Amino acid sequence: MTRLAPLALRFLALVIMATSLGGCSLFGMNFAFNRMSEKECMMRAMYFESNRSSSEGMLAVGTVVMNRLGDPRYPKSVCEVVGQKNQFAQGVLTKPMTDSGAILASQVADQVLRGQRHPGVQNAQHFHTAGLRFPYNNMFYVLEAGGNEFYEKRTVR
Repeated sequence: MTRLAPLALRFLALVIMATSLGGCSLFGMNFAFNRMSEKECMMRAMYFESNRSSSEGMLAVGTVVMNRLGDPRYPKSVCEVVGQKNQFAQGVLTKPMTDSGAILASQVADQVLRGQRHPGVQNAQHFHTAGLRFPYNNMFYVLEAGGNEFYEKRTVR
């Protein structure tokens, strides 16, 4: 028991240090977006959702994030929009960005955060992988870019 006590105390000290950094919570999603800038969260959404295929695809994803940010039904920060459960790629805020697509994502994130939008996205707040089709009649498609199809949800009359 005496040999385990120092190890347990070290572990407890590490947990306390980790949870005190920047107001982060080690056990919740707040850990990820409390320590990220709006730019990093935007970069991650574009990087993981556009298959790092093109600046056009990344700009389209960034436009969707900003469209959601402007809607009162969604959270009020880029990181909270991107971190919303089941809305963006799994691990979007935690997986490492490992290739040169991160450089392009950084450049496009700067453009989006300065106000640039993809004109083809219009008011769309949703997208899914290109080539998939769903049997819902409220999905109005506006653009295909970066391996995704972007759509607006409209009320069917």
